Amino acid sequence: MNGVNGLTGAYVPGGSFLHRMPAGAKLLGLALSCTALVLLRPPLALAGAALVVALLYALSGVGAVAAWAQIRPVRWFAVVLFAMQYLLDGWAGALSSVLRVLLAVALAGLVTLTTRTAVMMDVLERLLAPVRFVGVDPFRLSLLLSLTLRSVPVVAGLAARVREAQRARGTEWSVRAFAVPLVVSALRHADTLGEALSARGLDD
Repeated sequence: MNGVNGLTGAYVPGGSFLHRMPAGAKLLGLALSCTALVLLRPPLALAGAALVVALLYALSGVGAVAAWAQIRPVRWFAVVLFAMQYLLDGWAGALSSVLRVLLAVALAGLVTLTTRTAVMMDVLERLLAPVRFVGVDPFRLSLLLSLTLRSVPVVAGLAARVREAQRARGTEWSVRAFAVPLVVSALRHADTLGEALSARGLDD
């Protein structure tokens, strides 16, 4: 398991109580918190939940940049979701829907930021142990889940860099000038990741 430590994840070292909390407890807390978010309806109650999440981030000591990096990939999705929900359910329903999504993403990001990848994978592998009976390797499945979580901020970062390059060239409205470099960058990242996995004997 240590062979993949540092290969994935966005862990920020620290000594907060969240860093010291067992990974299993954090995953359970995440599941319960997301369930509570689904049940919360009034925007005011969700605003209170947002304050709690902000407090957790402050206590974790991961920093504002790392915190914003968790929300940034879904910011435009949140805008579109708000517009659609506003037409269907009014501003209160739209605000509630957007807050639920953003808070769930922020909580999941907080777990990732305060948990080492190898530790997270150990817990996931134990939880996924029953899939061994249907011929699936729990370790490889846990690695896949970890890679999936890590790919979201990575691709978002690549998109941001491509967009900045577009602005510098004055082609920010060109879909092709955005899509082609992003796809090329994503493929290069995939190649690099594949080489790292291969070096660790995880390519088969």
